[in-house]
Amino acid sequence: MPSRRERANAIRVLSMDAIQKANSGHPGAPMGMADIAEVLWRDYLKHNPSNPSFVNRDRFVLSNGHGSMLLYALLHLTGYDVTIEDLKRFRQLHSLTPGHPEFGYTPGVETTTGPLGQGLANAVGFALAEKILSAQFNRPDHNIVNHYTYVFLGDGCMMEGISHEVASLAGTLGLGKLIAFYDDNGISIDGEVDGWFTDDTPKRFEAYNWQVIHNVDGHNAEVIKIAIDTAHKSERPTLICCKTIIGFGSPNKQGKEICHGAPLGDTEISLTREALKWHYSPFEIPADIYAEWNAKENGLAIEIEWNHRFAAYSAKFSESANELMRRLTGDLPADFSDKALAYIAEVAAKGETIVSRKASQNTLNAFGPLLPEILGGSADLASSNLTIWKGCKGVSAGDASGNYIYYGVREFGMSAIMNGVALHGGFVPYGATFLMFMEYARNAVRMAALMKQRVIYVYTHDSIGLGEDGPTHQPVEQLTSLRTMPNLDCWRPADAVESAVAWKHAIERKDGPSALIFSRQNLQHQVRTNTQIADISRGGYVLKDCTGKLELILISTGSEIGLTVQAYDKLTAQGCNVRVVSMPCTSVFEAQDAGYKKSVLPPQVRTRIAIEAAHADYWYKYVGLEGHVIGMTTYGESAPATELFKEFGFTLENILSQAEELLEN
Repeated sequence: MPSRRERANAIRVLSMDAIQKANSGHPGAPMGMADIAEVLWRDYLKHNPSNPSFVNRDRFVLSNGHGSMLLYALLHLTGYDVTIEDLKRFRQLHSLTPGHPEFGYTPGVETTTGPLGQGLANAVGFALAEKILSAQFNRPDHNIVNHYTYVFLGDGCMMEGISHEVASLAGTLGLGKLIAFYDDNGISIDGEVDGWFTDDTPKRFEAYNWQVIHNVDGHNAEVIKIAIDTAHKSERPTLICCKTIIGFGSPNKQGKEICHGAPLGDTEISLTREALKWHYSPFEIPADIYAEWNAKENGLAIEIEWNHRFAAYSAKFSESANELMRRLTGDLPADFSDKALAYIAEVAAKGETIVSRKASQNTLNAFGPLLPEILGGSADLASSNLTIWKGCKGVSAGDASGNYIYYGVREFGMSAIMNGVALHGGFVPYGATFLMFMEYARNAVRMAALMKQRVIYVYTHDSIGLGEDGPTHQPVEQLTSLRTMPNLDCWRPADAVESAVAWKHAIERKDGPSALIFSRQNLQHQVRTNTQIADISRGGYVLKDCTGKLELILISTGSEIGLTVQAYDKLTAQGCNVRVVSMPCTSVFEAQDAGYKKSVLPPQVRTRIAIEAAHADYWYKYVGLEGHVIGMTTYGESAPATELFKEFGFTLENILSQAEELLEN
């Protein structure tokens, strides 16, 4: 029977061979963490390679995603649909083995990792989702939701600031089924980390209320097993500090930064094979080692045993069982759409002038009771973001049955945790901050878009209309960056009706995240026909129109719609044939058929003005060189909002003046 070291060496040689063939990659981490992975994946991890989406599987996250060949080797060896040919195509176009693990490409990959620290954050989200679901659905003698989240991470993850944010919250919330393995090899890209990373990491995590297991020999299977067994007994998250040798087995490069991010080279690989006593050709794994690694039979048995337990649960708690399955599949309640549309009609009939952040809260009060899967939160701004609705109950270490997370001032951590929650399944997470502070979280938003996850970002205080807090808090370029992010829908509603439609669209969307942008100031209700209300969901539509030959198109969003409509009324009274286009979501508008888009923005009408209290450049794609944009080209100032709008040209007089200039030319 192959020894543990021989089984671990299979990971090492597959990793160094694939990286050498690609002439690109990071062999150091896979070779250094192979012994830890062998113990975890063979002795502890509950998973079924034949069904990677098995509901009660343990989750494994490789936060140090540059070591992706470690994960690909594990998936191949344990029986997932990742072949030797896939490993040979490491880092090649359209392969199942991209440079960093990518969710949706490779069976068994739970999340996309690579930006360091975010894998740890996702793991916190997985563990948080498990804890809340178990509190909501488990019953005495029926532990239907009961699985661990394991995460590998390295020095880079520890140095990234997001690790502080999420580890702190994980300790506060008592995520006892989160177990992190710290690859403490003392090496990063620039060399020995002692020159720039001298933190007492164990003390740091102890201060976060984690259980910390010190000085674990990462190449000693029995010591690793003792550490994992100890972790399983804790009600706190656990950090297992593993002392490892980067590039373990390479005679000339192990323990050095040279093996971190470059192939070992043919000569060194031959020497490594000799040192490891691995007498096989590249990509050759002997049958007895494959047999020891194969997890299909055991994985099937684990799933069958859970299915029996779930059948017993379903027989006794059928309603809860059906609800759990509905939520895990991501389907919304059957009556949600109809009830949401009825609410939107009520809002339209009411015709209330209101700040859109309050309109958002009103919508949550209407939609929340319909959606037990909604999991809200805010980065310590709930009273400003207005994210708490009447049915909210906070989640705590002692009671995780609620539906609202107090994230604290952790915008980046909040956003990346929500990604993990969404990936886990069972929830539609939303989290809020000021639009300006999206900057702290940008990369997590990008990761949600990259993975096409149903995550909802609520951003309030959306423009210079924020007023006296000044340019540090007034977003200018943020809307442009969100709108240009692939797969992200960015909504900036003009009133309560558009706000409700934006929420409905974001909740119903399954193929990507949404950013909902809400105002601090009152937004005037706009009167619409039923057809216009329906067209809001198309991202852009004709709000006001003329009867004669169209001469001028005014395009606007959000708080500037009211001003734009005033300009429409004035110009119409002067005999000008004007149209107002409300464009709450440009990406949704762009996804419409060409006929619809041309009906809203006829290409022959090039006299156009876009009005928005954000960066001007984005709107030239709609107004062209012939049109004008009334927008921001500088940062804001500290003053009351009314003064700022006048200072930067968001006035009726300026719109009329620019319209007159365009029409004359």
